[in-house]
Amino acid sequence: MLYAIIVPLAWVIWHLGFAIKVVGRENLPKDGRGFVLAPNHLSAIDPVFVVLARFWGKKMLVMAKEEVMHVNPFFTWFFHQVGVFGVTRGRGDTTAVENAIEKVRAGQGLLIFPEGTRSKTDEPGKLKSGAFVIASAAGVDMIPCRIIYRHGRMRLFSRVRVCFGEPIPAETLYLGEQKSAAKLRENKQLLLDAWQKLYDENRFE
Repeated sequence: MLYAIIVPLAWVIWHLGFAIKVVGRENLPKDGRGFVLAPNHLSAIDPVFVVLARFWGKKMLVMAKEEVMHVNPFFTWFFHQVGVFGVTRGRGDTTAVENAIEKVRAGQGLLIFPEGTRSKTDEPGKLKSGAFVIASAAGVDMIPCRIIYRHGRMRLFSRVRVCFGEPIPAETLYLGEQKSAAKLRENKQLLLDAWQKLYDENRFE
């Protein structure tokens, strides 16, 4: 219930502060299937832009680093209400990942930044494996998403484009029982190519 109130309210507030254009919303699943939504990462507020660009649909899961969940009790409560869950980086947090796989397999969407951290340039950073492992294990499509800021970085009142690409099919993402390293590299390149295509087609002149 809280999620259904927060998203429209945040949509109004965010559109006062930014000129947001959404491209490719038709590429998002509409049939209740789970999916992995994979955006590039430039700013701490990127998740807000992506959630608002999607706008409709049931609450997504949003993967965040564990320390974000413990800023103070209010934010811990708030994050839990809007679908954010923490993962301990660098120590193989298998419990959180397995829970995410179960929920995505059952039909929930997962927003996860494959770079794992914000890029210090306008170019995507090195991709980590988590998003691809989850998509493969859950048997769901991956939706590429490219966030493009007018000046390369987030600024108040900046123009922002959130672009959703065509899904990468679950069959293509499947890593096999042995989680093939070669296949994982191929999948990472597929996402990088999709991000580049979205950028080339929607970049600011």
